[in-house]
Amino acid sequence: MPDIRKVIENPDSSSPGHIDREIEMSDWDKDKAIEIAKEEGIILTQAHWEVVNCLRNYYMAHGQTKSGRVLADMLDKEFASQGGSKYLYRLFPDGPVSQGMRISGLPLPPYTEDGGFGSSL
Repeated sequence: MPDIRKVIENPDSSSPGHIDREIEMSDWDKDKAIEIAKEEGIILTQAHWEVVNCLRNYYMAHGQTKSGRVLADMLDKEFASQGGSKYLYRLFPDGPVSQGMRISGLPLPPYTEDGGFGSSL
């Protein structure tokens, strides 16, 4: 059952999908992100955290996307002033969507781990 105060303050949060995302996201913290990043060979900097926060905020607002391309395009626009996808790939060499989502503790969009998605090979 949703917290009535949250529903009153943010009426859109009463949808079941929104509540599920809150529960899903509550199982993640910064220490977990640091641990996952270390396993991925990444030491998180402020720049990484900006991407992680962007992904988590987008997921909270929109839920699961139909494809990784939606997130790739969103990230490219959001970080265009820093260099867009080139900048993002320097931060997340295995792909800003797939690697960024794993570090962010979020589910990967369908087909994101497909060999052709986000590969520069």
